Amino acid sequence: MRENIPTILIVDDTETNIDILLGLLGNYDVAVATDGKTALNIIKNDDIDLVLLDIMMPEMDGYDVCLELKKYKQSIPVIFITARTDEDSIEKAYDVGGDDYITKPFKPRELMARVKTQLKIKELIYNLEYIASYDQMTGIYNRRKFFQLANEKFDNYDDLYAVMIDIDKFKLVNDNYGHAIGDEVIKKVAKTIDDFLSTNSIFGRLGGEEFAIVTSTLTYAEVEKKIEQVRQKIQDLEVLSDSGDIIKFTISEGVAKKTKQTQNLDELLKEADKALYEAKGHGRNRVVFRT
Repeated sequence: MRENIPTILIVDDTETNIDILLGLLGNYDVAVATDGKTALNIIKNDDIDLVLLDIMMPEMDGYDVCLELKKYKQSIPVIFITARTDEDSIEKAYDVGGDDYITKPFKPRELMARVKTQLKIKELIYNLEYIASYDQMTGIYNRRKFFQLANEKFDNYDDLYAVMIDIDKFKLVNDNYGHAIGDEVIKKVAKTIDDFLSTNSIFGRLGGEEFAIVTSTLTYAEVEKKIEQVRQKIQDLEVLSDSGDIIKFTISEGVAKKTKQTQNLDELLKEADKALYEAKGHGRNRVVFRT
């Protein structure tokens, strides 16, 4: 989970207002924009956690800024800070995606309370999304998120490979050394693979000691080389048991390539799974390709 200091963007064309807000927000990282276009450029290029947005600005008013940023940064909360107090203005602020509304002159304690509330809500949503998307033991994608992203990749790439991975004889590790050591093996395997993969790969834990990769834009030779390197890296790993025993372990991998006959992701993974079982049937600690 994140532990960084939140970054707040102030969007206001009045220097006095900016100075007051800068004084109040001293415990946060603060960015400033005096017009809407500059604000949107900052939001596109930087990690912004909250926007304090004036409505009345030249060229592009706060409503338009909010509408635009919510198109691609829906998760960023927006608090409108404005001298407008009529109900139509307030209603429009929420209609365009605003999360809160404070009228000028604002009360400092009220503003800070609302800022803290919106940041807490954002952090809560982030944490819930993290829990929903990532395997809690290993930190890689969980089964649900893996299939969501892998299906999107299947629909958009023709040069696609699926890899099914299984830790060999994992039950013996649990039986001989206990589940805590088994968990350490799983975590070490996951981290080693995750650190080695390129950014165009989707890597997830499907359950137990089983993992899957979907990768694109690599040639057959590149995939063959990388997957074999993964196997070798795992083969070289060690985990120390509570009694001081050095535990070695290996993985088996099955690889399948998407073809014109492959109808969906499930079919591709089934082919990779067949290759995995072939690898295990031929002695484990090996890679089998189906292309």
